[in-house]
Amino acid sequence: MTKAAISVAVELERLAALGLWTVPGLGPESLKALRACAGGSLAPFLAAPVADYAQVLAPSVRARLQRVETVEPLAELTLRRCERAGIQIAWAGDRSYPAELAECPDAPPLLFHLGEGASPRRRLAMVGSRHPDAGFLVRARAFAREVAEAGALIVSGAADGVDRACHFGALDAGRETWAFVGSALDELDAAQAKMLPAVLRAGGAYFSELPPGVRASKESFPRRNRLISGCAHAVLVLRAGARSGALYTAAAALRQGRPLYALPGDADNEAAAGCNALLAQGAALACTSSGAACRSAGLRPAERSAPPPGSRVAVEALSSEARAVHAHLVPGEAVGFEALLSEIGGRSGTLTGALCELELAGRVVQWPGKRYERVD
Repeated sequence: MTKAAISVAVELERLAALGLWTVPGLGPESLKALRACAGGSLAPFLAAPVADYAQVLAPSVRARLQRVETVEPLAELTLRRCERAGIQIAWAGDRSYPAELAECPDAPPLLFHLGEGASPRRRLAMVGSRHPDAGFLVRARAFAREVAEAGALIVSGAADGVDRACHFGALDAGRETWAFVGSALDELDAAQAKMLPAVLRAGGAYFSELPPGVRASKESFPRRNRLISGCAHAVLVLRAGARSGALYTAAAALRQGRPLYALPGDADNEAAAGCNALLAQGAALACTSSGAACRSAGLRPAERSAPPPGSRVAVEALSSEARAVHAHLVPGEAVGFEALLSEIGGRSGTLTGALCELELAGRVVQWPGKRYERVD
């Protein structure tokens, strides 16, 4: 087969995979079943009538798939939407697709991404609760910064709470960070969208397995957690209650054979109950310092250095919305999100974005219960 013929065959294979991947509920197992039916290739399904092969799929997927005659228009539509949003596609085997993730049995055939997806650095997944105990977010951010300074690429989920604090810690160190989100990349929430430019400037990336137009759901978050652990060399749960979503990432790490670590908490601290349970069950090893976290990812810990120049952004350089919120807050007094929204007025999305900008700038700290305190 000539190089040109090989190139065409690969293109058809990828277009078929892309069209099929846009069908809700059609995942890696369904793709394996279809490949088995066609001798190991998906290319024949690109233009084939859906009715010819839908019977090998689950009834719920079959019902969705049969709304179209072929999957070729779905692939073309997805490509157009990616182009409009500036979203890139990384295929398993590409440089921008994490090789460690590609080795997992339930890895997606492709990832949508914004920013640079390739990095030779050791990766540590750092995850935790959206609502940790008072004061922990400051600790998590400092912890993540020290790990990033040692050379680890921090991977997390860009969610409120510990995840976002870890991303901020990497940015404080002037290092790139990867965020795996539970929605399509053109459906980010206000805080994720506000953090995105800083992540891209630092050379990091946002990833999603979901095609454009798909919003986050209760089902999408647990599934994306396997991507966070799958692309990492080790996983650290910093804070997790007994029902924390971070425990889904821990479970995925165990299935994937990733080294799992947890930061222990006081026995009577409900916010640390999930971490303590992982340790008591022997599922995770204890990690009590940033140095230990570095070693878990195969790195030597670095001495803590001074904050990089400009890590705290001048108030004058912030957006008008962020400056208004900063002026309204009082140092030493934490204010709840709803109370702040009532006092300032405007839309909740605008306030969320302004608060995220202030967090990135090192001007605001978020406490549990979505309470915000000005830092001067």
